[in-house]
Amino acid sequence: MATKKVTRKSTEGKGNLIKFYRDMLLIRRFEEKAGQLYGMGLIGGFCHLYIGQEAVVVGLEAAAKEGDKRITSYRDHGHMLACGMDPNGVMAELTGRSGGYSKGKGGSMHMFSKEKNFYGGHGIVGAQVPLGAGLAFADKYMKNESVTFTYFGDGAANQGQVYETFNMAALWKLPVIFVIENNQYAMGTAQERSTSSPEIYTRGDSFGIKGEAVDGMDVVAVRDAGVKAAAHCRAGKGPYILEIKTYRYRGHSMSDPAKYRTREEVQKMRAQRDPIESIRSLLVSEKFSTEEEIKIIDKEIKEIINSCAEYAKESPEVPAEELWTDIYA
Repeated sequence: MATKKVTRKSTEGKGNLIKFYRDMLLIRRFEEKAGQLYGMGLIGGFCHLYIGQEAVVVGLEAAAKEGDKRITSYRDHGHMLACGMDPNGVMAELTGRSGGYSKGKGGSMHMFSKEKNFYGGHGIVGAQVPLGAGLAFADKYMKNESVTFTYFGDGAANQGQVYETFNMAALWKLPVIFVIENNQYAMGTAQERSTSSPEIYTRGDSFGIKGEAVDGMDVVAVRDAGVKAAAHCRAGKGPYILEIKTYRYRGHSMSDPAKYRTREEVQKMRAQRDPIESIRSLLVSEKFSTEEEIKIIDKEIKEIINSCAEYAKESPEVPAEELWTDIYA
């Protein structure tokens, strides 16, 4: 993927750019704090950070409308924050506290919000893809013109259930946007070593599913692609595939030292293609904001993150009797 920094003039208004900047920065700082709490032993189990990929979910949420649904895999904290879930509840869930979205029982990979139409957080690779098609089936049945954003990674794109889902979604013309978050490395294997086709979205051709590749380090490009895909689905034309080429700066999970790539590669991406720094530069170059105004936003985000970390620490432990709630048999 290209490593040239975005330098074009912006056609976006100040309000949009500031919102993009705030939303992406909130995710970045939240994930950095989560990494710190994990290192302190306050977060147990698996923890997959979204650092570097913020433009994907922020751009697509800007294309969503009221009633649209979203479902994703285990790298899910960014999706929760982007759709408006409370950072306090998300961080409390990460730390296994009763104030969390799943009452402390789901942890990093399994939390949900019916209010925000966020259907998880799923730990099994690719398992959320047929579930996303099911959500879209319900929308088509109800004739409500909503769409479902179904996120999965370049590694999950090689799972058989993904193609079974493609087939049924195309056959039934379901209003589902299949979002491939191609962060280049799956768990730890480079895409060119694990995927036979250089462009994953073209796999939809066999099913008659339209799609395109998108620069996932450019939040405006992601938003525009999301608007186009959503319009396709809302018009009853069936599913759409967006292969969003992004990059994660950290390892696959907190336990991954990421020795399968060089430090120089990561530093080059950070220096030349960081999605947050691109918007920051744009705000200043277009004279939408001064450095001082941006520092105020940075300070506000820092305060939100520090506050949610304290909330998580102070939230009570999950009582033992909670083990027996929400069980169906």
